[in-house]
Amino acid sequence: MNYLYTILYSAIIYIFVIIGLRLLGKKELGQLSVADLVFIMLISEVVGDVMRASDDSLGSGLLGAATLILLNKGIELWKFKSKKFNQFMEGNPVILIRHGKLNKKEMEKNKITVQDIEQMGRENGISDVSTVPLAILEVDGKVSFLNEDNLKTKIPIDGLKT
Repeated sequence: MNYLYTILYSAIIYIFVIIGLRLLGKKELGQLSVADLVFIMLISEVVGDVMRASDDSLGSGLLGAATLILLNKGIELWKFKSKKFNQFMEGNPVILIRHGKLNKKEMEKNKITVQDIEQMGRENGISDVSTVPLAILEVDGKVSFLNEDNLKTKIPIDGLKT
């Protein structure tokens, strides 16, 4: 019965942390996907019990790790098979600037200030963000600044929130 609790608690914590991190938004996540980050955090905790050699820790640790590995692989497969689930897990790119005008609604939603945009612009060699034709907050939290040359190549912007 203890092993069933290990499986159940591992799965519940995994799902809870993924949803919690997903609600935090793109800016906090950086390069890792939500599922990857949760997997790394939880697997280290589960394996940590084995290293501390507490009672029945080897069996519980292995079972917990296996549960997390299977859940992570299942989530990856589900993301691959379902566009909607992938969008839920990874989010969508968002337009932050269009024709030099800031998209205040999306900036507020993603907790990005004008100062953040200006700093990112300077880091990309842009001194005045009002001259930017298009800036997109990517799903990995980075901002892509596109110039007129990029726009002439017909970059697909399907699924972008404006």
